[in-house]
Amino acid sequence: MSEMALQMVTALALVLILILGFGFFYRKRQKGSGLISVVAYQSLGQKIGIAAVKVGREVLVLGITPNDFKLLKRYDAGSSEKAPVKAAGAGGRTERLERLKKLKEGIDG
Repeated sequence: MSEMALQMVTALALVLILILGFGFFYRKRQKGSGLISVVAYQSLGQKIGIAAVKVGREVLVLGITPNDFKLLKRYDAGSSEKAPVKAAGAGGRTERLERLKKLKEGIDG
């Protein structure tokens, strides 16, 4: 009986190792290929966020909601351009960013 149990445990371990091995190689192969890859994602609430997606040689910054997504900014992947942070008047980017941060803090609690 113990020989049968040992054989069963060995077979189960072999099957688990095979499954993990195939999963590892499949995921590794999937990352290397493909035109589109997600560089970063920042959640701003439930089902709302901002994503940086690399498509070919461009990096697209997308605003994502449950019903829609919008292109916020487009960068060339090779450029070292950084988004300037400037003080803005009413309705400016900095003000909107601060409102989003406060909203996120309120949601996170």
